[in-house]
Parts: sequence; structure tokens; C-alpha cells
Amino acid sequence: MTTLRIGAAGALAVGLLALTACGGGSADDGRMHVWMYQDSLAVVQKSAVERFNEDAEIEAVVDEVPGDTYEDKVRTVMGSRDQPDVFFNWGAGSIRPYTEEEMLLSLDDALESDPEFADSFLPSVLEGAEIDGVQYGIPLRGTQPVLLFYNEAVFDDVGVEPPETWDDILDLVDAFSAEGITPFALGGADTWTMQMWLQYLVDRGGGPEVFQRIEEGDPEGWRDPAVLEAAETVEDLVERGAFGDNFASVSFTEGAASTLLSEGKAAMHLMGSWEYSTHLDQAPEFAENDLGYTAFPAMPGGEGDPANVTGNPTNYFSVTADSEFTDEAVDFLKMTAEEEYVRDMVENGEVPTTTNAADLLDESPDPDFATFQYETVEQAPHFQLSWDQAVPPSVATPMLTEIEKLFNGQSTPDEFVETLANLQ
Repeated sequence: MTTLRIGAAGALAVGLLALTACGGGSADDGRMHVWMYQDSLAVVQKSAVERFNEDAEIEAVVDEVPGDTYEDKVRTVMGSRDQPDVFFNWGAGSIRPYTEEEMLLSLDDALESDPEFADSFLPSVLEGAEIDGVQYGIPLRGTQPVLLFYNEAVFDDVGVEPPETWDDILDLVDAFSAEGITPFALGGADTWTMQMWLQYLVDRGGGPEVFQRIEEGDPEGWRDPAVLEAAETVEDLVERGAFGDNFASVSFTEGAASTLLSEGKAAMHLMGSWEYSTHLDQAPEFAENDLGYTAFPAMPGGEGDPANVTGNPTNYFSVTADSEFTDEAVDFLKMTAEEEYVRDMVENGEVPTTTNAADLLDESPDPDFATFQYETVEQAPHFQLSWDQAVPPSVATPMLTEIEKLFNGQSTPDEFVETLANLQ
């Protein structure tokens, strides 16, 4: 799920400026340090480091940092003499402050000099770590698109089909409401779940260029007609009862929203691909027999390609510019495209973002779902990173607040647009 980002962009910039003069480079122990977000998936990267050390002239070591403090510690260490040589991140939005201070190594030369390596990743995912036309990150984990999940048994009982158009969505809202079933589960106690709706509505209505303008620092992008239309659509959905009456108190992180879907109290749920794993853990019989999934539909007259996806394209490895091991670091990054690395990911339940992954998905715990997820991303012209990860904290925090107010009826669509456009 989306990782919360703590702190203010202004404070970060000041801190970087103040600390950059202190020097750079990795910890001075003669080893290449790879910083990893600490979780169960890190086993893949640790295995890669072990393979790297079998042939390299230097030793690499993985430094695991607890997830709840990871970004804070990266911000701190990037302003010190103990910068890691390679570090895990969420792509452009999370590393832009470091590129502005010229702290990261451009990976353009590495990609241009090795076309096979450059062509190893799905283009829509690779571009997630591109800033101002320069590549600063290489995909290291699986992809997590936001999909529309639904309860097949509930659909059968009501006699309806999965939505293919926006009119279908509205018809389903009416049909399920008439049967006393909440059309869409929504964990409104966690604001980022509401954000997913606006991400798709803005993309489908105006195309990726709308949020790209905002992502690049132009607050006037919020005044694009597609943003207002998306906010008006949200208001309409809420008034129609699309999310039920109590969504503001429903928690996703505590499993309540997913439970509504698995127990048939809700018919659909817009959520990241980890929703499948959630059900496999909490309601395995439902996951195996009645959990359906499909893409978010197009909007009438919308300019966005309905094949676009939003969510978390993947996570990335970046290299610090002052590392004494930049050549070795690039060699390590190239391992992420090797079959052994990709196979490890698949066996660990991830859906890789490499172009050779399709041949290995039969080894996934659920080949059908893994294939659908992979093909959805593979065919996507654009993959929009979750908004709160794509913009700095100074924008993300008030943005989430305004999204919550919009869904809860505490602000109008016009007020939503104007408040965000006035952010500096």
C-alpha cells in the first residue's frame, strides 16, 4: 500500500543545502552499501548481493532500514558523509530533491551503452524514475497497479456483468443499491484510498499531462478542467451512495474494506493489486473462487487512454553521485534484469516489470492473476505513480486533506480545485 511520507519539502531542501557542504560518498569502510526498505520482499535483493559478491572485486552489503523510518533516514543520511552507494526509493517524486542538489548519478550512459539492459524493462515503468528527461533509477521490485476488484458471486446473484464503460458503473451503483449492497467498498478512514478514484478520473478525463504539470511544480495544473470534472464526479458518486453511508469510518489497513467485499456486503473495490494477497490471507476461499478483477473504464469524451494505469509502478534503485563505487553500483543494478533475479521475484509472489517476465509467470502462486496484472502494465501507455508519492510532502499532505474533505462533503469541487491551486 502507499507509504506515508513525513516531513516538509521546505525543511528537506534547507537541510540538504546546509548539509551538502559536509561532503558525500558511502560509509568509509571499503564496502558498497545498498540501502533497502526492510520487509519480507528484501530477500530478493539480499540474494542478488550475495551473487554480486561471488565475482566482484569489492564487497557489497545490504543495510536494511525499518519501513516506518525509511524516508526520514534517507533524508538525513543524504545530507551527511555516510550516503549509501545505492538506495531503494519510490521513483521521481521521492528523489527529485536529491537530483536538484546533484546528489544522484545519471544512469543515461549506462542505458545507452547497453541497449539490452535498456530494453529489459517495461517503458511505462522505467519512466517512473525519469526526471527532466534524465534516468535516475532502475526498477528493483514488482509492479502494483490499481485495479477494480469485484465479488463474482454477488454479481451473479444480482444478474449483472463487470463494468466496461462509465455508464455501466452508474448502472451498477443503482442496481446494487437497490439490493441493499454497497456498490463500492471504500476505506475512507485511510485517505489514500480515496485518492485512487481521483487518480483514475483525472487521467481518464484529461490524460497524463494534467497531473504531470502538477507533479512538475505548477499549481495552476489543478485548475485544468479535468480536475474539476473529476471532483464533480466524486461528488456525484458520493451522493448516489456509491460508497455507502459510513465509508469515512471504514479502515483499509485494518482489513474492514476488503472484508466488505469478501463477505458480499460490497460488490466492488478499487484497490492496488495487493488486494489479491489480502484476500488470499484473510479469505482464501473467496480469493480462489469468487474474486474477480478488471480495468478502470474510460470516461465519456475523456482524452486519457483507457489503457493507462495508476498506482505504484515499482520501486527503484538509485546511485549516489559521490559514491566511490559508481561503476560497481551500475554493474549491480544490471543484475535486476537477469533471469535469476526475475525468477526470485516471481517465486516470492511479485509481478516483475522486466520484458522477459511473461515467460516466468507460470511459476507464480497465481499465474492467472499475475498474467493479468503484468499484461495490464505491459500494455499501458502511461503508469501514473500514486499522487502522494509523486509530489513533495508540502503538496501531498494538504492534498490528502482536501481529498478527504471533498469525499466527506466538507468542500465543494470548486473549493477543492481552488485550495489546491493556491498551494505553493
